[in-house]
Amino acid sequence: MVEVENSRPAAQQPQVSAARGTSYLILIQVVSRVLTFASNQLVLRRLSPDVFGVATQLELYYITVLFFSRECLRAAIQREPLARIPVDDAKENRSHSKNDKQEGEREREHAQDVSRSSQTVVNMSYLAIALGIILSGVLGICYRSWATTETASVPFFYQSVQLVGLSCIVELGTEPFFAVVQQRVLYKERAAVEMTAAFIRSLVTCGFTIWTSWKGWYTGVLPFGLGYLAFASALLAGYSWQMLTRDKTRAFSFWLTPIQSPSGAQYLLERFSRRLVWLGANMYLQSIVKHFLTQGDSMILAAFSTLEDQAIYGLASNYGGLVARMLFQPIEESCRNIWTGQLNVTDKENRTHKTYVEAAKSQLVNVLRTYSIFAILALSIGPSTIPIFLRFLIGSHWMSPKVQELLSTYCCYIPFLAFNGVTEAFVSASASASDMRKHAVWMSVFSACFCLVSFLLLNVADSGAVGLVWANVINMSIRTIWSFFYIRKYLRQNNSELEISEFSPQLQTFGVLVLAASRRVVEPSPSYDDLFYNIFVLGFGAVCGVLTLFSERSFILAQYKSYFRG
Repeated sequence: MVEVENSRPAAQQPQVSAARGTSYLILIQVVSRVLTFASNQLVLRRLSPDVFGVATQLELYYITVLFFSRECLRAAIQREPLARIPVDDAKENRSHSKNDKQEGEREREHAQDVSRSSQTVVNMSYLAIALGIILSGVLGICYRSWATTETASVPFFYQSVQLVGLSCIVELGTEPFFAVVQQRVLYKERAAVEMTAAFIRSLVTCGFTIWTSWKGWYTGVLPFGLGYLAFASALLAGYSWQMLTRDKTRAFSFWLTPIQSPSGAQYLLERFSRRLVWLGANMYLQSIVKHFLTQGDSMILAAFSTLEDQAIYGLASNYGGLVARMLFQPIEESCRNIWTGQLNVTDKENRTHKTYVEAAKSQLVNVLRTYSIFAILALSIGPSTIPIFLRFLIGSHWMSPKVQELLSTYCCYIPFLAFNGVTEAFVSASASASDMRKHAVWMSVFSACFCLVSFLLLNVADSGAVGLVWANVINMSIRTIWSFFYIRKYLRQNNSELEISEFSPQLQTFGVLVLAASRRVVEPSPSYDDLFYNIFVLGFGAVCGVLTLFSERSFILAQYKSYFRG
C-alpha cells in the first residue's frame, strides 16, 4: 500500500494520474463483464428462459440491498478528502522554520489529521453494514412472500434467495476497506481484488452449471446464488489481505473506533461525523428515487409480466448495457471522485477554487464531446449490426425477432444512459445539502413521469419490452436536461458558462447519421439469414465508423495526447 504522505486527493492529481485511475476502473469493468459475458454464453445454453427470468429477479434483489445500504454513504464519504499539507506551504514552513522541533510538531499534527480522516470514513462505512443486515432480511422476506407461483416453482428458489441475502452482508463487510481505497485512490489494489472476485464468481456459476448439467441434475437458479456468495467471499478475502497485511504502519483501525477530535461535537457517539451523516441522510431520499428510476423497468416487469418477458428484457439489458457498464460507469465514477475534490474546497472565494471549477468544466466538456461522437456511431450502425452478432452469441431457443428488435432498440437507449450518468455525476459532486433535497423532489417528479409513460406504452399501446426501453429513453432525456440546466446555473454562479456548441461534434459528423438513416429508409426488410446482406451491413458500419473518426480526428488526437502522453 502507498505511504500516507504520497496519498493525495483526486482533485490534486495531475491528468495523467487521473487517466491512470480511470484506466484501472475501466479495466475492472472490462474484465468482470467479459468474464460474465463468457460464462453467460455457456449458462444460457443450458437454462430455460424461465430460470433466467428468476435470475434477473435475484439480481434486482441483490442490487437493491447493496444500493440502499451503501450508495448514499459512499457519496457522502467522498466529501471527506485525505488531509494533506499544501506543497507551497510545506516548502515555506521548512525554509522559515526556527528549529526541527517546530517542524516535527507540524508533521505530527498532519499525521493526526490524516489518521482522523481515514478513521472517519472507516467508521461511516459501518453504517452501511448495519443498514445492509436490516435490508437484506426485510427485502428477502418481502420477496419470498410476494413471489408468484411461477417464480416460487423454480427449483432452489428459496435457497437461492437466502444465499443472495447472505452474499449482500458478506460484501458489505468490505466497506471499511473500500472507503480507504477510494479515499487514497488505490485503484490498482481495487482492480486486483475485484477482477479476481469476478473470475471466481464466473468460475463457480459456470462450473457448477456445467457440472450439474453433465450429472443430469436440474438445479434451477442455485448456480447464480452460489456465484454471488463466491464473489462476496472473494472480495472480503482480497480486501482483507490487501489492506491488513501490506501496511503495518497505519495509524488508524479498520474497526469501529472512537475518534479523538479537538471539537468533540463534530462526531456522534464519538465515532460518526455529524456532517457526513447529515449529508448522507439528505442523499438517501434522492437515492431511493434514483434507484427506482434506474431499476424501475425491472421492477415493473417483475410485477406485471411473465418470466419469459423478464428473461428477454434481462438479456437485452445485459448485452445492450455491456458497453455502458464497461466504459461509461468507470468514467462516471472517476469523474465524480475528481470533481468532488475540486468543487468542495473550504474557501470558495480564492483563486484555487476558480481554477478547479474551470478544470472540472473542461473535463466535463471533453467527456460530453466524446459521448456525442459515440452517440452518432451507436445510432448509425448499432441497430443494424447487433442482430448479426446476436446470432453467434446465444442458443437457438433464444433466437427470435422479438429479441432482435429489443436489442436494436436498446442501442438507441445507451447514449442517453451515458449522458445522464456523467451529468448527474457533476450534480452529485457539486450540489449542497439543500440542492440535494431539491434534486430529490425533482427526481420524484421524474419517477412519476416514468411510471405514467411506462403504463401507457405497456398497457395502452401494448408495445411490450420495447415500449419500456422507449420509456427509459424519455426518462433519461428529462433527467439529463434537468442536470444540464443545473450545471449551467452552477457554473454561472462561479463566473463560467457552458454552451451546447462547446461539446457538439463537427457538422460533417452528423452527416454520418443522416447517411445511415437514408440507408434504412430505402433498403428492403432486413434478411439476417442472407450472408451477403450481413457482409453489406458490417461493411457499411465500418465505413460510417471510419468517416466519423476522420471528421473528429483533431479532437481525438488531442485527447490522446492529453491523457496518455501527459
